[in-house]
Amino acid sequence: MRPKIYLFGDSITEESFGDGGWGASLAHHFSRTVDVVLRGYSGYNTRWALQVLERVFPSSENREDAPLAVTVFFGANDACLPDRCSAFQHVPVNEYKQNLHSIVSFLKKRWPTTRILLITPPPIDEDGRLRHPYIDNPSNLPERTNKAAGAYSEACVAVARESGNPVIDLWTKMQQFPDWEKAHLRDGLHLTPQGNMVVIEEVVLKLKNEGLTLESLPVDLPLINNIDPKDPLKAFQN
Repeated sequence: MRPKIYLFGDSITEESFGDGGWGASLAHHFSRTVDVVLRGYSGYNTRWALQVLERVFPSSENREDAPLAVTVFFGANDACLPDRCSAFQHVPVNEYKQNLHSIVSFLKKRWPTTRILLITPPPIDEDGRLRHPYIDNPSNLPERTNKAAGAYSEACVAVARESGNPVIDLWTKMQQFPDWEKAHLRDGLHLTPQGNMVVIEEVVLKLKNEGLTLESLPVDLPLINNIDPKDPLKAFQN
């Protein structure tokens, strides 16, 4: 069996296996070496994620079932404002921070050797959120703001520091690019192909820093270059 990398998060993770998505790109990057397993749940916040951990990551007595890594990518929904149209998704930032700690603790207890990579919520283009509402918005005000997303990003970075895990500060990283609002976000929140490229480059880099590279992982079956044209079946005897 190939080792696994789990992607756990909200819609930005759920959509990541689409065309040009960062999850699909990660699966391609680790082709023949790792199975990238999608566990993305559109609309979920960390409060809801805590309710489903046992079902998303069932226990196993087999140590070989432990994944190589898990990405934890929540916060975009927690950061919905409590007095706007998506208030039912809002989680106060202090609770969000504690929930992230609880998710990390659960994963570490289940799989002590698994690398956990935290990813902050992305920045928010408020104009894009007004132009592309997800539900009825009678106030005509954005249900998310970049300032609020920044606070949750800071909390995520703090959890990574306090728990000793790597983190991608996507909120800060993405805003380093010109015209990031439209170039990297298609609706003020979800990622364009360029936005997905930022994520995959950062994920591959962070995993490399944790010792997970193509060079460090064996392929599961003989490569075509290792098959002798004069005796093809010989490669499958070992």
